[in-house]
Amino acid sequence: MIASPAVTAVVSLVGMAAVLAWRVREGQTPVTLKKIVMPPAGMATGLSMFLIPAFRIPLTWGMAAFAVGAIALAYPLLVTSDLHRQNGVIMMKRSSAFFSVVVVLAVVRYLARDYFDRFLSLEQTGALFYLLAFGMILRWRLKLLRAYRTLTADAALALPTLSEAEESQAGD
Repeated sequence: MIASPAVTAVVSLVGMAAVLAWRVREGQTPVTLKKIVMPPAGMATGLSMFLIPAFRIPLTWGMAAFAVGAIALAYPLLVTSDLHRQNGVIMMKRSSAFFSVVVVLAVVRYLARDYFDRFLSLEQTGALFYLLAFGMILRWRLKLLRAYRTLTADAALALPTLSEAEESQAGD
């Protein structure tokens, strides 16, 4: 059974709304190492789709899709989000353009999917867009991981060592 374009559009809009709601909620809680690493780690399990012959695509197509996601589509996410320390915890800092970028990326992916569906099977199109999204998420999360490690290292350097604390108390 093939879904009508209207059903596909509605499902895509609901999915985009869920992602935006999740991002709003995520932005209100402290960032942890687990919150940075788990989305791409969980998403990596999707690579198992390539065990099924219907999802297989030429390696060069897969590498190109991953590269487009990691280079072109990740760029807006990289420049519109960062981490910062706030009240002793690490929080996500987004520019006001972040949600616009997410919406535009969703529209681009939706329109491109319609184009590719003319030439590829549904499974192959899904595989290409999975690799595109995985490249985008992986590069973005790696940037956040580097920022997180920098902030946690800076915080560790700012804390006095036990001997420094004892010396300052002894001098009082």
